[in-house]
Amino acid sequence: MTFEEFVLFAREKNASDIHLTVGSPTVFRINGDLVKYSAVKGEPDFTPTAVNKAIHSMLTADQEQLVGEGADLDFTFELSDGSRQRVNVFHQSGRLAATIRLLNSRVPEMEELALPYVVRSFAEKRRGLVLVTGPTGSGKTTTLASMIDYINKNRPCHVITIEGPIEYKYSDSRATIHQREIGRDVSDFNTALRSALREDPDVILVGEMRDYETISLAITAAETGHLVFGTLHTTGAAETINRIIDAFPAHGQAQVRSQLSAILEGVISQTLIPMTNKRGMVAAVEVLVRNDAIHNLIRTDKTHQIDSVMQQGQKFGMCTLNDSIYRFYRENKISRDDALSFSNDKESLRKMFVGGQSDFCGVYIKKQVLASIRSGDL
Repeated sequence: MTFEEFVLFAREKNASDIHLTVGSPTVFRINGDLVKYSAVKGEPDFTPTAVNKAIHSMLTADQEQLVGEGADLDFTFELSDGSRQRVNVFHQSGRLAATIRLLNSRVPEMEELALPYVVRSFAEKRRGLVLVTGPTGSGKTTTLASMIDYINKNRPCHVITIEGPIEYKYSDSRATIHQREIGRDVSDFNTALRSALREDPDVILVGEMRDYETISLAITAAETGHLVFGTLHTTGAAETINRIIDAFPAHGQAQVRSQLSAILEGVISQTLIPMTNKRGMVAAVEVLVRNDAIHNLIRTDKTHQIDSVMQQGQKFGMCTLNDSIYRFYRENKISRDDALSFSNDKESLRKMFVGGQSDFCGVYIKKQVLASIRSGDL
């Protein structure tokens, strides 16, 4: 079996990730769980020599030198069929290892991802800040890609993405898209963001907002009339806002609260839950939409009240994580046990199981909803 055949086999088994470690079992992540390759394939695992050779087969000569010097590497590679993989190569216990994320071969549309309809309205904004958050492996990049793809198909504008590394490639449709990869096209996110402001962008995607300078530059870009998308590794809308504010020194936090309250359009916080049919994962989402109440809570440092406002904000398109989880449970897409396991408020979810709820969070992209979005009712 060639290395390409091995990766294609993992894709056939619906794996999302491959873990290769010299001297340890090869492992697939399937529907959120780790499964040994030998159990999936029904044959002995690879030898340490074969694993070492497989990892080196993904590297260029320059990358091999860096790995030999002890560096960790992030990069992508394509198979002959055009499918892309994101790879991290590292050392552990003195041995070589690699984690391979198997990316979608094409950008899925929002309908395919079962995202709430309000997500499309974020993509239709002309300015402001939209954040997509969640733990590693929660599908943030795919959600963002679906939004960029929607813009590409519907708006003649200039989009700059800053990614490390590039996971989805876009072909220009109505938009002109420039994708900049950290480490290849530009040294770091901060440098790329500063340059982007001089490159006539309409839309900027920041692959990761991890430090004060990057967050500050993203806020500046949104303030100066651009639509900015960004990601953070947070697990809820209120936590996301607090993380941004806490990144600033104490003397500057009042100012950033004022800035954020004015430019933040929305937060999409998501987590992946295994489907009951074992054929994949669904993205349960929490959606915050800025309205007057949210604006005031951010500005006056009362973010602890955001969850309560979101529970009453359905008419604005807001959706709690429990709303989303309950909808998938009611549609028999996820089990009750998994629903409770992934909930951030298990007691409230149990009450939903007993009493039910409205399905506003389950209303997706339909003609009448789009009409409401375009008329400004939301």
